[in-house]
Amino acid sequence: MTRIASRVSQLNGEGALAVYSCAKELERQGRSIIHLELGEPDFHPAAPVVDAIRNAVAAGRDRYCSTRGVPALREAIAEYLKRTRRLDVATEQVLIAPGCKMALSLAMMALIEPGDEVLYPDPGFPIYPSFTRGLGAAAVPFGLEEKNKFQPDIEEIARKITARTSMIIFNSPNNPTGTVFSNSALENLAKLAVKHDLWILSDEIYARILFTGEYKSIWSLPVMAERTVIIDGFSKSFAMTGWRLGYAVAPTQVIDAMDLLVLNTFTCTAEFTQVAAIEALRDSTNAVDTMVAEYRKRRDQFIAGLARIPGFRCQAPDGAFYAWVNIEETGLSAEELQKVLLEEAGVAGIAGAAFGPGGKNYLRFSLVSARNLLEEALERMQRVSTQWRATVSQ
Repeated sequence: MTRIASRVSQLNGEGALAVYSCAKELERQGRSIIHLELGEPDFHPAAPVVDAIRNAVAAGRDRYCSTRGVPALREAIAEYLKRTRRLDVATEQVLIAPGCKMALSLAMMALIEPGDEVLYPDPGFPIYPSFTRGLGAAAVPFGLEEKNKFQPDIEEIARKITARTSMIIFNSPNNPTGTVFSNSALENLAKLAVKHDLWILSDEIYARILFTGEYKSIWSLPVMAERTVIIDGFSKSFAMTGWRLGYAVAPTQVIDAMDLLVLNTFTCTAEFTQVAAIEALRDSTNAVDTMVAEYRKRRDQFIAGLARIPGFRCQAPDGAFYAWVNIEETGLSAEELQKVLLEEAGVAGIAGAAFGPGGKNYLRFSLVSARNLLEEALERMQRVSTQWRATVSQ
């Protein structure tokens, strides 16, 4: 009898895509839906980037290329990280992959053994525990709680480290909370990593989408470049989601291991997208700053509007482009509220449990629609709030 490998049963899907499918079905029925479920910018790559990919294809840059990535792009990433994050990274410490998920998967395959324990944030990106389990390791959550302003509880993390713990995964700014980990949190995580000889996997895909201050990477702390893997890419900061282009930055021996995995899987990332990515990193039109400024306006508008909706409570995010809304006082479950908002208000958001048990009393909305659509979404949600307003007033 044929069978499916048991590791597949350890994987889970993404709630955002499931909600998106339901929303698209309602649209096919003629319903008006405002999409706030997917983390996909409504922007498109800057004109010079589009020109660069067109020219690259025309010039025949569509052949096999280096498994690690085009050298010029790897050099450009090292320079970019120096310019934007003050990191000292060598070209040989960079590997290009077709998307951040692939870069993340390669790093995890290179570093996680069956039976290991891997700490990850709850709420957090659902692929962290999913792929951990798929590798035969145990996924161990640590909480990001509202009472702590969604900062990690270092004492909790320390208690959960055992002899089998091999890695701590986190992303800052965090998806879904928008929390930027404090310098103190990073320093304490670094101390735990050194004390217990752990890898740190730092997902920095939202590092450029920051509303205050300057981004701090854990890589920059003393001795942490030796035990940190950075995952980043072009989907969010450069609005290149469909281009599928990500990268990892890691100690050379880790890059060597990941390179062997590339050779045994997808061979190489498309050359023409890599050539265009060099232009994206130059950002000659200041597209990134313009986009972040718009996200800041959307954040301020949406957070202020949420305060008018009975039972909703939301801390303003410091980064990324999400609103993480506490809905406990509505008297409805997040799943019930997600259904009401989609089917009766035409607003697609995600019940927070899609990001882990810690999200059970929350909804996530992506601020990836124009401000007029966000205002319309707020008005629609306020109209249907009559269904739970009585509960809030009790």
